[in-house]
Amino acid sequence: MEEEIFAPVVTIYVYDDAKLEETLGLLDGTSPYALTGAIFARDRYVINQLTEALANTAGNFYINDKCTGAVVGHQPFGGSRASGTNDKAGSFLNLIRWTSPRTIKESFTPPTDLKFPFLEAE
Repeated sequence: MEEEIFAPVVTIYVYDDAKLEETLGLLDGTSPYALTGAIFARDRYVINQLTEALANTAGNFYINDKCTGAVVGHQPFGGSRASGTNDKAGSFLNLIRWTSPRTIKESFTPPTDLKFPFLEAE
């Protein structure tokens, strides 16, 4: 479970129910790759728990769905860690990589003091 394999391969790792947390740590820490991952579960609590624990293990993460065949233009795709820069091809997120975003703040009531009144002690 530490190589990035490009083929229709399913990895199965059998673990004891009491070792779920240990197994999640193993999944998160074993491989430098993080292209795609999936979980299958019915319990919403478990889905939330696994999604949070595995947040950094896949650039594309699927819940109760096959984890192959992302359709560009319909579903952004891109890996993280050693699997890529997580650009999400087919998404506006990819466009952001090639731009230099800038924010602008304009005040219509110019400040009359350098202090921030909301920071003063009450």
